[in-house]
Amino acid sequence: MKRRKARGLTLIEIVVVVTISALLMSAVAVSALTIHQNSLRERARMDVRTVLNVLDMYRMSKGRYPEPEKGLGALTAAKLVKEVPTDPWGKAYAYALEEGEPVVTSFGADGAPGGTGSDADVSSQALDED
Repeated sequence: MKRRKARGLTLIEIVVVVTISALLMSAVAVSALTIHQNSLRERARMDVRTVLNVLDMYRMSKGRYPEPEKGLGALTAAKLVKEVPTDPWGKAYAYALEEGEPVVTSFGADGAPGGTGSDADVSSQALDED
């Protein structure tokens, strides 16, 4: 009798293929998440630099930086920006004057001071150190 060759895949072969595919997809997902978090932090850095530039324009036109009590809303009142930007996580940037110099801060994904990773603060003071 002639034996017919079996066609198709066995259950074990299918399980191996699915497992390898799942491992590859999870590696890609982790990499994409890291890239996304890094891009949010970089956007926050660029926004902080932009706000500092607008604050300098305010100082040139008014002779001083806005009062911290008025916050960054003073920039819209002076018609230097249409609206005050929010950080990449949808929260307002914090503004303060320290020794007469403006400090603009995003408190990261968690919105609280301090933190690590995506929760770490992005501050104009740290930009000077970069």
